[in-house]
Amino acid sequence: MTLPARVLVVDDSATMRGLITAILSSDPDVNVVGQAGDAMQARAAIKELNPDVVTLDIEMPNMNGLEFLEKIMTLRPMPVIMVSTLTHRGAEATLAALEIGAFDCVGKPTPGERHPFGDLAEKVKAAARTQRQYKRAPSGPAAPPPAVADFRVGRKIVAIGSSTGGVEALIAVLQKFPANCPPTVITQHMPPTFTRSFAERLNRLCAPIVEEATDGARLEIGKIYLAPGGERHLQVVNAAAPHCRLIDRDPVNGHRPSVDVLFDSVAELAGRNAVGAILTGMGRDGAAGLLKMRHAGARTIGQNEKTCVVYGMPRVAYELGAVEQQLPLTAIGEEILKMTAARKESE
Repeated sequence: MTLPARVLVVDDSATMRGLITAILSSDPDVNVVGQAGDAMQARAAIKELNPDVVTLDIEMPNMNGLEFLEKIMTLRPMPVIMVSTLTHRGAEATLAALEIGAFDCVGKPTPGERHPFGDLAEKVKAAARTQRQYKRAPSGPAAPPPAVADFRVGRKIVAIGSSTGGVEALIAVLQKFPANCPPTVITQHMPPTFTRSFAERLNRLCAPIVEEATDGARLEIGKIYLAPGGERHLQVVNAAAPHCRLIDRDPVNGHRPSVDVLFDSVAELAGRNAVGAILTGMGRDGAAGLLKMRHAGARTIGQNEKTCVVYGMPRVAYELGAVEQQLPLTAIGEEILKMTAARKESE
């Protein structure tokens, strides 16, 4: 029998602490063992209670969430789920937290929201399951991407799907891409407003142009398109002139945008002229779509268990037979380039 996940809730608002506690306590597999209103209280509570997981507010008095997260990851690495306002400022801070080593993030609810905090309980349970092997990812400067002159881009389209742990994973993969990379489309599960900030962050960190996908944007060499969070799904359409299409549709596998929706469209559009990669994430979104891509002749890659924050999506894809190669995160970017490079004869 698995013990309930033990959680410490940290937020400077007593109302917010109470709401988070009530939502988590409604799940029998989650046990809220304590609450704290600031970093000093939280530090003492972590020592006393030894929780499996901490939910941490970004904006707090005395020491903000980012500063406290840095201390946690240095002194006692453990799964931390950031709780953030759904604003540009909140998104920037949350993305920085995910790079520091936070497990995942959730947005604070807006007035009248029917299901506040969404799948927070599921994220807490997933975080608790990873606790024993939880370590902060090693930091350091990324190796420079190959020079444009050293990479001859072919005619392939790259599609990538990711979820929990995907911020660090996508940075690691995309920093290997040269400025003339193949057209690349990405669905990363994120709250609304966060994807624009993430695209801007990736654009600063990577050699290609990275932008939030817009309806009708043509796929071009040297560009990476990130599905906007929350409201629509991203597809690629029109074989004669491939471009992005954003569609209004119900969530798929509980997600909007959905990786499966993206992968299905790439399978239909590009077939063997595509490469698909499924990275770290909870659940199974993208697994069936990656299988469809492989059946259509595409090359497919899955992140291996050892380097995943959560080995959920890649595991299901592997078990379905959708994954041609399982690779560590550090090897995925280079392998994608090998699969998409033009042959020396001619393409």
